[in-house]
Amino acid sequence: MKNFFKWWTESSLILKILFGIILGAIVALLAPSAQWIGTLGSLFVGALKAVAPVLVFVLVISALANANTGIGKQFKTVIGLYILNTFVAAVLAVVMTKIFPLTVTLQKAAEDEAPQKIGDVFSTLLNNCVTNPIASIANANWLGILVWAVVFGLALKLIAGDGTKAMLKDFADAITKAVRWVIQFAPIGIFGLAYTAVSTNGIEIFTEYGKLIALLVGCMAAMAFLVIPLIVFIVLRENPYPLCMKCLKESGITAFFTRSSAANIPVNMTLCDKLGLDKDLYSVSIPLGATINMNGAAITITVLALTAANTMGVPVSFASAVLLSVLATASACGASGVPGGSLLLIPLACSLFGISNDIAMQMVGVGFIIGVIQDSCETAINSSGDVIFAATAEYYHRKKAEKAAKKN
Repeated sequence: MKNFFKWWTESSLILKILFGIILGAIVALLAPSAQWIGTLGSLFVGALKAVAPVLVFVLVISALANANTGIGKQFKTVIGLYILNTFVAAVLAVVMTKIFPLTVTLQKAAEDEAPQKIGDVFSTLLNNCVTNPIASIANANWLGILVWAVVFGLALKLIAGDGTKAMLKDFADAITKAVRWVIQFAPIGIFGLAYTAVSTNGIEIFTEYGKLIALLVGCMAAMAFLVIPLIVFIVLRENPYPLCMKCLKESGITAFFTRSSAANIPVNMTLCDKLGLDKDLYSVSIPLGATINMNGAAITITVLALTAANTMGVPVSFASAVLLSVLATASACGASGVPGGSLLLIPLACSLFGISNDIAMQMVGVGFIIGVIQDSCETAINSSGDVIFAATAEYYHRKKAEKAAKKN
């Protein structure tokens, strides 16, 4: 048994999930009446629902309490590029989802009435922001969780000692470890979810998922090969593709298989050294980028939230779409560095449209089903972008320094 658990934890999660999808579909076709198998999927989704609010709350508090300050203009430029990149990705996802609207089959209709006016949306947002923090965690009120985590994180940054901050980091690491344990059961949970999907709707259910994967990967490819190079070109005024392609090759490919921005940090630091970047800068900006440079996560959150809205028949106005882009940017910056971390933040975006947490968590389940491809591509553009923009910021300030030196 010990050897089995060792093999289970060390073997490829991607292959296990893929096997779970195939096995679930086969069993559903052979034994469609064995509905107890679907319970495995329900348990997996239930575990995610239980741990996700605590994960977001603790990670945000720890990140803010332990944040470094006073690391210069270059670092401010890096942060600006990270946030801009994530916001543009969310806007791109909104545009692409509007052009290619999709729906998916969910188990039941939304129970909550969706707000019809942007004023109603803002009213709901403000009320959710000031909900009791414990109640927010218990009821998966994602806006309340995010707001109170920021408040507590900033307060602790000002008054907490090094021991308290270290304890917060250890607590955040412990919660992340717990999430990793839950995700180790993803193949079993996906087996149950795939069984339920196929036994209830037939094998054609995977046609929906294929379209969703195509939309997600299409958005991410547009970011990697068009939008990110355009941002780099605007900043540096030179051909961006040598830098972008080198980062995609040496960072993106590794991240594709590790499916973890956090796990890819050592790879990115080695690449930064090859590019001749300042170690004092990239030793901070690369770990931070693994947290806040989340263009792929913003795409995933936005596309799946809008797909849920389309499925539930919720109209999305232009103002709501802009607000979703901002919200997706903020929530993506809080995405965990573990495989599938962005999926746990979909309910936060869905709450903008009055979509119930049960429906939102079903979209999370859909995300895990397509995660074999989605999460790998997402992590590849997230992690390679960390190096691209760290290098862009440093090259930009080098050029400014050179111009200033020539003038003098």
